[in-house]
Amino acid sequence: MKLEKLRKDIDRIDAEILQLLNKRMETALVTKKLKETPEDKKRENEILERIKKKANGIIDQKFSEDLFRRIINESKELQNKDMKLIGFQGEHGAYSEVAAKEFDKHSVPIAQQEFANVFQAVSAGELDFGIVPVENSLIGSIDQVNSLFIETNLMVIGEIKLPIHHCLLSLPDTDYKDIKVVYSHPAALGQCRGIIERNKLEAKPYYDTAGAALMLTRNRPAGAAVIASKLCAELYDLEIIKEDIEDNKQNTTRFLVLAKKGVDGGNKCSMIFSTLHKAGALFRVLRAFSDAGINLTRIESMPIIDDPGNYAFLLDFQGSDKDKKVIDTLEKVKQETEMFKFLGCYKEAKK
Repeated sequence: MKLEKLRKDIDRIDAEILQLLNKRMETALVTKKLKETPEDKKRENEILERIKKKANGIIDQKFSEDLFRRIINESKELQNKDMKLIGFQGEHGAYSEVAAKEFDKHSVPIAQQEFANVFQAVSAGELDFGIVPVENSLIGSIDQVNSLFIETNLMVIGEIKLPIHHCLLSLPDTDYKDIKVVYSHPAALGQCRGIIERNKLEAKPYYDTAGAALMLTRNRPAGAAVIASKLCAELYDLEIIKEDIEDNKQNTTRFLVLAKKGVDGGNKCSMIFSTLHKAGALFRVLRAFSDAGINLTRIESMPIIDDPGNYAFLLDFQGSDKDKKVIDTLEKVKQETEMFKFLGCYKEAKK
């Protein structure tokens, strides 16, 4: 039993090493965006010298140096491939990462701590794309994200509508009967209330669904499970106790994809505006679309943080920015708005 436990500890450590190596490679790909060439001998020598000085444990110094030479070479090989990077908020395994893979399976998902970091990294050219959730069929608008559109100069180049299917995950070899506590994001806990109550589990909120999965595999709390995506089971070597545990099977989140430049050939558009301080100004904006026969698919209001008491409106409509009807309507709308920002035209996601 002692040997078996030690081997499981080694397996866990190996998994953590791989996760850290992946994170290092991702960081190296981001640095490529900020320099002219992957080759930087001065920086490589600094790293190797630091490794030599820190290799004072049981690992042979030459082994450490050779290992990091391999890591550096692998980093440069990846940088030379000029891979596209797409940022998402949360830990790896988050539903935003699942949506990122839906948008472009060849792009490399890069985890960001906050939604604002996604916008900032794309704006700074550190990432090629960003993907953020803007609304959920059960909880409605994601206000924190929508407010960020007020200040951004980024363009919307695509949308993804992702069905959200939650899984109950546990550590390998965990007896389901021993589980007493389940961790997850508060929204996910609320969406899976049925299975939680039926099994008399204690629901413990966590900052992120994927973050809960990462915590479980690292901290290994006794009698615990998490609610997260199926991808988390693959990434963190967790067992799927039960799939599709959400109470409402129509649970869907809509994501928007961001970039510094827009794209051509879309059939759906997004814009953000605030109205003039005149009676009926919002009505006249909406009437301009109605008179042109343009179908609005969404309108959301949000407070302008830097202008207390005033609101901005995020609006989506079907149509192309190359269509004269749309062009003329937007010109009319501009006359009725105090702030107007066209966010882009993109292909509407399949339902």
